[in-house]
Amino acid sequence: MSELSTSPLPQDLAFAAVPRRSETRLTRLILVDDDDDFRESLRRQLVEEGCVVTAFSSGSAALEYLQWADAAEVCLLDWGMPVMSGIEVLRELRRRQIRIPVIFLTGLRDDAREEEALRDGAVDFISKSRRLSVLMKRIELISEGHRPTEVDGSPATVPESALRRGPLELDLKHKRVNWHGRPVDLAPAEFRILHHLATRPAMDVSFRELYDLVHGKNFRSGVGEEGYHANVRSIIKRIRMKFRSVDPHFDKIKSYARFGYRWSAN
Repeated sequence: MSELSTSPLPQDLAFAAVPRRSETRLTRLILVDDDDDFRESLRRQLVEEGCVVTAFSSGSAALEYLQWADAAEVCLLDWGMPVMSGIEVLRELRRRQIRIPVIFLTGLRDDAREEEALRDGAVDFISKSRRLSVLMKRIELISEGHRPTEVDGSPATVPESALRRGPLELDLKHKRVNWHGRPVDLAPAEFRILHHLATRPAMDVSFRELYDLVHGKNFRSGVGEEGYHANVRSIIKRIRMKFRSVDPHFDKIKSYARFGYRWSAN
């Protein structure tokens, strides 16, 4: 099996490559890396393994493509890119509700950065020095819907079309919500916030992060540095009221004083 080495064949435009050998099932990948030689070499190796690869030299180009094109099964994303870093690309993908699983490709191992990326929705980290067979196995597991298990033993899988957390069911395609099998009618902003909380059970999510889901990054409203808190509280109050209209005992959205909220895992 080949190593993830480089070859002097730079490519700077997005393109889709079709594998030469026939496969029963083709895995569709997005590859984003600013290193032309590495990107082209890895693209060729992935095609030889039976993947359909669309490659980009920048995060902004990949974001524009994924906004309008059919989503691939996995995105391979370089961590250390200029202008727009890998973690910034990941956050923008999630802000736009693009749920493609992301594997980071990195030349350095940094536990703090890895934890940050996993909190923001990445599913794996792969060193660029690892063998191609390791990367292909990770791609295979993720594309089949099997992600690594969290420390507490609960599955980390977030399907592209649906999310379930106990009695909570989210239809991500049609933006519909069911609680104990009964529909809960949420506005688009309310759905985005609920989805964001439910994908991070037991994790505290800040007012700022929730507010960004509705208005975009760095937008401010209200009076003072934390004026947007009231806006988020109002949305959370409406979400709770709508759930309690079908279940008076609903208490899954917990408050974290002066910081934000979390979806209870219990």
